[in-house]
Amino acid sequence: MGLLPLGKLPAPLLARLLEAVSPSDPRVIVGPGVGQDAAVLDLGDRYLVAKTDPITFASDAIGWYAVQINANDIACTGATPRWFLATLLLPEGRTEVALAEAIFTQIGAACRALDISLVGGHTEITYGLDRPIVVGTMLGEVAPAQLVTAGGARVGDALILTKGIAIEATAIIARERAEALAGLLPPEFLERCRNFLYQPGISVMRDAQVALGAGRVHAMHDPTEGGLATGLQELAQASEVGLEVDAEVVPILPETAALCAHFGLDPAGAIASGALLLAVAAEDAAAITAALQAAGIAASVIGRVLPAGDGLWLRQGSERRPLPSFERDEITRLFEQA
Repeated sequence: MGLLPLGKLPAPLLARLLEAVSPSDPRVIVGPGVGQDAAVLDLGDRYLVAKTDPITFASDAIGWYAVQINANDIACTGATPRWFLATLLLPEGRTEVALAEAIFTQIGAACRALDISLVGGHTEITYGLDRPIVVGTMLGEVAPAQLVTAGGARVGDALILTKGIAIEATAIIARERAEALAGLLPPEFLERCRNFLYQPGISVMRDAQVALGAGRVHAMHDPTEGGLATGLQELAQASEVGLEVDAEVVPILPETAALCAHFGLDPAGAIASGALLLAVAAEDAAAITAALQAAGIAASVIGRVLPAGDGLWLRQGSERRPLPSFERDEITRLFEQA
């Protein structure tokens, strides 16, 4: 296969590697798998849900970011995030006390806002890094009857997407390419893009909670690396179903469209935290979207779940074509252009 590109391991390779390490403990309800972003362990009266994810793109809000991203995948199981551990790898020769203090302050603020306890981790100055990296681990709990996974989508379900695609990519582009964009777009526009981390925001915790309270949610997935297109493929693989998505109703915010167009990136394949993808009972789709909208969370029905043999499709008007596939996240091209 040769050298692998920047970003996630290719899904077929990852699936093959995971087959060799499948857990033998019968208490493992959900183990490692493509599209399964959190492990689920049976503790008797409740399930423990565990997630780990690094923040590797440079970010001036890296500590806050790490808490949000890990909490999202816990929320997508229907669980409540409770405990957080963080490993901080800080660059040799570039780390001042102020940097460590800033990251800890961000982690603390994010944990307090979500009622999560920081319970441990590790910090070190690491050889060979040119930027800080935070690897987070989040633990949560859920009653067994309330567990939702990415593998629960059923034929006939409606697909709902909240907020819009590539929200996270919009914030990253505005923050990491600020100098290149200065003078090309109005300062207030770029500031709005930078603040996409917070508004509409990359957290989907509230999205999940509102949806679960409004109707029958069979599957939830947080599209991250590889964007909506990859998130849809992961959901389909985990649930062993096909999908059809209406391209004309997939929400793309104008700020996202403008920044992606400027750098020649396809929003459908750009990192997308902030959008929650749900497969819900078709009869409950209207009630769930109405509840989300009443809570101030934009939501749209973007497609439906098909039998596995029908494949993955993108419909645009009267035309139907295969769902696009991205070998790596579109945002990685931005960093290669640096």
